[in-house]
Formats: sequence, structure tokens, C-alpha cells
Amino acid sequence: MPEEQSQTIMAVDELQAIIQRCQILEEADFKGEDFSLFQVAGQKCLEDGYAAQLLEVIQNEKNKVIIKNMGWNLISPLVRCIFMYKQEDDKREHCLKILDQLAQLCNPKELFLGLLEQIEQASGEQVCQTVMLLLQPLQTVLLKLQNKKAYSLGLSLAMIMNQLTPLPVPYTKQQIQEDKLGLCQCCNAVVDFTKPFVNEVIKNMEKSSEYNDMELKEELLKFCMKCLKYPLLTAQLEQLEGIEEHPFRHFATEIIDVLWDIRELIPLVFLHHKSISPHWENQEFADIEQKNSADSLACLSYLMFVQHFGIDCFPMVFSPSYLLQCNMKHIEVLLKRTEESMLSKGLDLFESCLLRMEDNSLLHQYLELRDFINVPQDLVKVMTLCPIEHLRKKSLNILQLFIDKFDTEGKYTLFRCLLKTSNHAGVEGYIIKNIKDQIHLSLTRACDNIWFTGHHLISLLDLVLLLPEGAETDLLQNSDRIMASLNLLRYLVIKDCESDNQTGVWTTLAKIEQNFLKPLHVGLNMSKAHYEAEIKNKKENRREAHSSNTVCSVTVSGEKMPAMTTEMQLQVLHSALFTFDLIESVLARVEELIEVKIKAVMDENS
Repeated sequence: MPEEQSQTIMAVDELQAIIQRCQILEEADFKGEDFSLFQVAGQKCLEDGYAAQLLEVIQNEKNKVIIKNMGWNLISPLVRCIFMYKQEDDKREHCLKILDQLAQLCNPKELFLGLLEQIEQASGEQVCQTVMLLLQPLQTVLLKLQNKKAYSLGLSLAMIMNQLTPLPVPYTKQQIQEDKLGLCQCCNAVVDFTKPFVNEVIKNMEKSSEYNDMELKEELLKFCMKCLKYPLLTAQLEQLEGIEEHPFRHFATEIIDVLWDIRELIPLVFLHHKSISPHWENQEFADIEQKNSADSLACLSYLMFVQHFGIDCFPMVFSPSYLLQCNMKHIEVLLKRTEESMLSKGLDLFESCLLRMEDNSLLHQYLELRDFINVPQDLVKVMTLCPIEHLRKKSLNILQLFIDKFDTEGKYTLFRCLLKTSNHAGVEGYIIKNIKDQIHLSLTRACDNIWFTGHHLISLLDLVLLLPEGAETDLLQNSDRIMASLNLLRYLVIKDCESDNQTGVWTTLAKIEQNFLKPLHVGLNMSKAHYEAEIKNKKENRREAHSSNTVCSVTVSGEKMPAMTTEMQLQVLHSALFTFDLIESVLARVEELIEVKIKAVMDENS
């Protein structure tokens, strides 16, 4: 007899011997030794490829009590063997049938712990495979549990999500189609796993609101909140060409459906301070829970108001300005993130809320709310600091949308705020251009606009027509702001006659000259002299160098320029001089216009 066949017969014989001994014992008489021997013999049968014989033993009605008490010990070797065999292998099919039989026959409590242990021990590429393999038996076991069903479901879902969360979320079309680790498929399998428990909650809510029913509902709510944060907050949820059913869009729909079924969807959208997390004595844990909750709620708002998941359930009775107010906290949460997927969701949500509104319809009183001040400041940070170009451009467009929606006083207040807080010459220049546009509307419309004429405008011009550090201001760094300010002043001098003085610019001309024009003249002379000296120095060094391609460094305005050839440095220095010449030419034109206007008035009066 071949040695391999002899060993197999020994493994099966050992199992049969243990079974026969245990068949004559009462359930209460099973000893620890019996459990160990059964596990070792069963494991040997599986590892030697004789799952068919083990399946026969498990299916034998006479062994029902033995399997009920001892079968859960086979879960670990069984899972290993399932992954060892190929998909089409008959032995794998026998192992799957054993798993199904164990779910039906074993003590639910023991098997529950055994299944969770296997999920917890999975790692890397086997995480999703293990979860998907064990979801059905886990569901079977949980449905059998009467006591602590809610607690056990919560433990299962928490364990599964803890295992999935470290996995990278497929983002590009190719990654989603490949689904290398099986995350897309696994997420949808997990939400299907919850459906019997969702149906139980629905049934119980129709009857009453007993404590246990509420517990089950709370566990499902916690699960949905975790899913909103991961994977949905990170996932690409736009419809992708070539993917008939986007797995994450399907998953999002399922999560929204669960929230609607357990009557939590609308409360979550509006009741931002609803307590969905346990009370933590440790403040650090409390802060983490609060942040996780904020991320989840922000994602939920994005799903509803941008992707329109669950929008059919949404009551269409709220004004666009109220919806914007409700979403500002969520927008703020998303704009503070640096990941492209989350930043883009924040911008999309902000844009979606603004596009619902008419221009000039947002009341200035909204700027008394902290979120309405914080969000544009966060938007400015995206515009100036985000390394992703299309997000920077989009944030600029959304800032303009936000400005357009406010009434006149709101625009005025927002401009003052951004001029004081942006700390970026490009943004300040953009705001000053907006101020010029508002002044133009005020001067050309029949109705009187007090916010962009008269003393209100003079107060605003005090922030615009000045150099932050006087003549010492870095003119190159602030060139965008300075050019915008000069263009605004030129416009005011041309459009507003001294006799009308609607804008008040003529009244405050002496102050403008003192704080802006004179320091600008001095600053330009200093800057041009500095850069001309640098150019002269570079040219002299170039003549002395062996090659014009010699790499050297230069410090301009206190900052060391990147390593570049002398020719490249000279090009940069000449570009700076060109900027100064441009500023100087506009400055000269403004001063010429002022002189002409003043002379004309003096001639009229003489």
C-alpha cells in the first residue's frame, strides 16, 4: 500500500475513532482533550486533501451534537485550505460545503468568535477575499443569535471596516476596473450582508421602539457613517465612461438606502450635532470621533447635493440660502483637507449650493456666521497653495460665484475681510478688480449705492490705496496688487469728476498721495537701482567666467534664487525691471490725469 494512501487512511481512521468515542458521550461529558483531538484529526484530513470524507462525517446526523460543540475549531484550517485550492478544484468545493454546514450546525456563539478571529487575522491581499468568503456564514450565525444580536452585528461590522480601511481605494478608471485587492466587490458584499438586519429594524420600527431594536438601528447607523468616511469620502464618484455600473456609485446608493430605511437620512443632513458616537471620557478619543463624524456628514452632503443620491427623498421646501448655510460646515471640513478626492468634493459641494442661488440674493447678515467667513479664507488657501492646477482654477471661479451671490453690503464686507486676511498679492489684486467693478455699477446705475460710493468707499480705499510697508514694500512680490490699485485709481480719476465727487476720491486725494503714490515713487527708484546694480554685477561676472553657462546663485529681495546659469539670472532680472517700468508708466499716467483734472477745475474757478 502506498505510503501517502496509508497516511490518509490513518487521518480518516483517527477522525472516525474520535467520532465513535464521542458519540457515546453526553454533551456535558466532552473534555478539552476531545476538542483538541478532533481539531488535529479534522485539520489533517483537510490538509491532506480529504475534505470529501470530512464532509461526510459532518453531514452524518449521528454526529450532529459533536459538530455543534467542536466544529468551530475547524474554521482556521478550513479557510487556509479554501485559499490553497484553485477555483475549479473539487476539493475547494467540498471545503465550501463544509463551511456552509458548520454555519448551520455549530454553536452560534463559538462559531461567531471563530469567524471574527479569521477576519481579524487576514492581511494584505487576503483581507477582501477572507471577508467575502466568511460573510455568508457570519450572517447565518448572527441571525441565529437572539441575545446580543445588535452588539454582535456591531462587533462584526467594526472588525470588517477596521480591516478594510487601511486598503488603498481605487481612484482612476483603470484601478476601479482592475479592483486589484477586491475592495469594490467587497464593499458591496458587506452592505448586502446587512440587509436582513435592516429589514428587521424596519419591521420593528413599524411595530414599536423597544430598546433592542434601537440598538440594532444604532449599529447600522455607525456602519453607514464609517462607510461614508471610507471608502466613499476618498472614492471617485463621477460617472465614468466605459464602466456600466460604477461599483462605488452603487455602494453609495446602497448606503443612502440603508439610512433612509432606518429613518436617519434626513436627520443626518440637518441635525449636525446629533450624537451618533459614544461619550468618551478621554478628550483625545472624543476629538477623533468628532472629526470622523464631520468627515462622514460632509461626504453625505456631497452625495445628496452634488451626486443627487437620495435626492428623491429630500423635502423640496428649503430656500437655496438655507441649504448653503446647512452645508457651509461640511464645505469647510472638505476644503481643509489636502487630498485631491476630498478637496474636489468640497469645491463641487460649494459650487452646487451657489448655483442654486440668484445673484445678489444672499443677505449680508450671513457673514455674521463664522462658517461664511472661514470658507472663503479656506478657498483662498486652495487658490494659492494647492499644487493641483485645475483645483486652483476651480476655486477661483467659485470665489467669484460666492462674491456674486451676496447683496451689495455683503460684497463690501467680504472684500474688506479678504483684503485683511488673504496675505497674497494675487488674491488682493483680484479683490481690488472686483471692487472696481462694483464702483462701476454704482456710478452707472440710476439707484444710489451707498456701499461703493462716499464715506464707505473711502474707508475701503484706505485698505486698497496704500503700500503695506511703505517705500520698503517688495514691489515685485506685490506687483499684482499695485497694478490693480493703480488701475482702480485711474478709473476713479477718469469716471468721477471733482465737481461730483461721488466716490469721495477727490476729498481723500492728499491722503492717497501720502500713503500710496509718493512711497511708490521712492520704492520704484530703490528697486530699479537695486536690480540695475545686480544686472551690472552679473554682466561683469560673466565676462570674468570661463563660460557663460557657469551655474551660480543670486539673492534678490532677501531670497536666494534657484541655481541657474548667468544668462537665466539676467533674464529674470530684466523681467523684474520690465515689471517696474510697467508700474511706473501706469503711475505716471494716473498722476498726469490727476494733474489735468485739477488744472481743469482751477481754470473753471478762475
